[in-house]
Amino acid sequence: MERSRADAYEFLTIALEMGEALMGCGAEVNRIEDTISRMGMAYGAIEMNVFVITTSIVVTMELSEGNSVTLTRRISSPGGTDFRKLSRINDVSRAFCNEVMPLDVLKAEFVKATRPTTKPIRLYIGSAVAAGAFAVFFGGTVWDGLIAALFGILICLFQRKLQPVSPNTIVYNIVSSFVVGLGVCLFAKLIPILNIDKIMIGDIMLLIPGVAMTNAIRDILIGDTMSGTMRLIESVMWAGALAAGFIMAFWIVW
Repeated sequence: MERSRADAYEFLTIALEMGEALMGCGAEVNRIEDTISRMGMAYGAIEMNVFVITTSIVVTMELSEGNSVTLTRRISSPGGTDFRKLSRINDVSRAFCNEVMPLDVLKAEFVKATRPTTKPIRLYIGSAVAAGAFAVFFGGTVWDGLIAALFGILICLFQRKLQPVSPNTIVYNIVSSFVVGLGVCLFAKLIPILNIDKIMIGDIMLLIPGVAMTNAIRDILIGDTMSGTMRLIESVMWAGALAAGFIMAFWIVW
């Protein structure tokens, strides 16, 4: 089916929004390129050229009548991890590829898929349980787990309120790890039976960019060397910022 340039432009705008959302959910580069390409071919393109790195998406859509449309999207928002939202966006893209829907319906389904469905209380409980469990798993006592769970709630609060307004992830990691580390050190000073290292390990596990590092290695192995290298460097810098924040807190208190 032939598509006009106006229709193709509108479609690519939505496709780029979906690609940016997938990047923000923690999707690997190859998945984003494949999703946009498949949707474009389903919409009527004769060729799709998609280039994605962690900070940019460039798409050229070749139309059947010889015209082409190119759009780019600068990605400045920090990446995160939300596999539930990622799954919902994938469901929308698969439904579109199986049966092409009108663009207004596609837009509505995409907006619906990106709406938060998890209640904040569940996020706080999950952070507390994860931090406490990690602290005990790595050799801490029950009291260490309880203190780690308490600061896990604080980390979740920072992720919901502080991270969206931070200039970049490095600044956020330094500030959050410093505040949490300072609190843990003060608790350990007041309660000598606590194991400060076990509590810090439990809490730092909530901040370690493990998914980003895994995706970076995967991108490199499948040939997306540039994207994988950029993501790996970012992940190492984020991890370094976490370590710096905890070390500064430890030096100040001890």
